[in-house]
Amino acid sequence: MCTFSDSPRLHPRPLAVVFFRTGAGNEPVREWLKSLPEDERKQIGADILAVQYGWPLGLPLVDSLGHGLWEVRSRLATRIARTVFFVSHDTIILLHGFIKKTRATPGHDLALACKRKHDYEQAQESSSRQ
Repeated sequence: MCTFSDSPRLHPRPLAVVFFRTGAGNEPVREWLKSLPEDERKQIGADILAVQYGWPLGLPLVDSLGHGLWEVRSRLATRIARTVFFVSHDTIILLHGFIKKTRATPGHDLALACKRKHDYEQAQESSSRQ
């Protein structure tokens, strides 16, 4: 289950960014980005870079989804993208990306990001015990 984390605090600049990696070695956000047109990848990349240097940020670029999850809100030429992340030890972990089609963040997208956050935290705990 998702855990609640402390509110954002000042971090060294820039924060590192890592892509969540599944147990099979896939990086879903990287794969999603590669599937987008170049101009959209550049816009989303610029927005993530702004978060790296400006964290903590708020609306209109970043919004809280609760449970320690945040979203980068990218306005593309003809649509809107969301990149869900959390911050751990001065690192942004990119968990999930999608093109927004409804007003609210779909529950399945939020649940998937929450599961990936949990999986990442479990993997970190396991590696720190070894």
